Amino acid sequence: MNKIMLIGNLGRDPEMSYTTSGTPVTKFTIAVNRRTKGTDGEWKTETDWFNIVAWNNLAETCSKYLQKGNKIFVEGRLSQRKYTDRSNVERTAVEVIINDMEMLTPKSQSTAPASSESFTSEDDGLGDLDDHPF
Repeated sequence: MNKIMLIGNLGRDPEMSYTTSGTPVTKFTIAVNRRTKGTDGEWKTETDWFNIVAWNNLAETCSKYLQKGNKIFVEGRLSQRKYTDRSNVERTAVEVIINDMEMLTPKSQSTAPASSESFTSEDDGLGDLDDHPF
């Protein structure tokens, strides 16, 4: 089973584009914090960054309602793919392809039009992955 669930804050505003066939795709990053106890006994916060990809209707929703700093819950699958960058170097992209998203930032703390709503993708978002390397 390949399933990942994350709660974190957007690190940048979502960027929506379209594949050559017209399918909407939105990309953004989220920061997920975790607390760990160091060898000195002190608690510290560590941050992990995740590249998030949404497709179709969910891509449009993310682009419209999310903004940098918003706290969200996402659910999807971890995806790893290879691509060749502009310098002809083969690279690996690790992404979370989401099929569900819930906005957790209260309306009063956000300038986005809605919050605390859940949205689901209608397909698995495989689309034209080659059109959009990170």
